[in-house]
Amino acid sequence: MIRINLLPHREEAKKARREQFYVLAGLISVLGALIVFAGYTLIGNAISSQEGANTFLKGEIAVLDKQLDQIKRLKEQTQALLARKQVIENLQRDRGETVYLLSELVKQVPEGCYLKSIKQDGLKVVVVGYAQSNARISALMRNLDASPWMEQPQLIESKAVVSGGRRMYEFGMTFVLTRVGADDGKGKK
Repeated sequence: MIRINLLPHREEAKKARREQFYVLAGLISVLGALIVFAGYTLIGNAISSQEGANTFLKGEIAVLDKQLDQIKRLKEQTQALLARKQVIENLQRDRGETVYLLSELVKQVPEGCYLKSIKQDGLKVVVVGYAQSNARISALMRNLDASPWMEQPQLIESKAVVSGGRRMYEFGMTFVLTRVGADDGKGKK
């Protein structure tokens, strides 16, 4: 039988496989490192892109917040101007009201009644005065009720007092002014 020594051939084959293994292991390591590097690069780019988008959005949000503040200020200014306009319209509408009130009171106060004070709060008027008798106070109330400018007279109190040696009746009364249009007021003069 022939004996052939294959040991060096096997050794060379083992050595070739070992070298092939190391080369493949090195290539796989390099390939793995490239994949990891590419992954980190892609993730880093995505993060920086998102941070850029977030920064842009924050800037736009700041711009919109400034615009919202300006809109809010404009709305407040508009409300203030509308309130001023309403006050001016009310003053314009009511500017002759005091004149009508005093003119009508002069006409409606009967002889023997004397007004001590007049206080107006909106449309409500409080009158304090003196009268020679309760009948004069009743006449004043009837006159106020019949007036086109005044309505709902209500006697608060009436009490007898002595003033200057004479017996008088001190009274307090309220009534409500009636809003009459400008055309109505001009027609009644």
